[in-house]
Amino acid sequence: MIPAPPLWRPVRPSAVVNEEIRALVLACGGWLYGESRQRYEELVAEWTRAVAAERLREGIVEAA
Repeated sequence: MIPAPPLWRPVRPSAVVNEEIRALVLACGGWLYGESRQRYEELVAEWTRAVAAERLREGIVEAA
């Protein structure tokens, strides 16, 4: 299981993380093993947090 990052860590935009995921998969030719697989899983978890944060911010803006 991947440990959760510290709460104080800034969240990168989901689009930035998505581009990093795409670059990693492309660099590996679509085959993710070992360290590249671990990095992929970390990036997917980060992307999930980024999307959630962006949706939360959008909801706050709409409520205001």
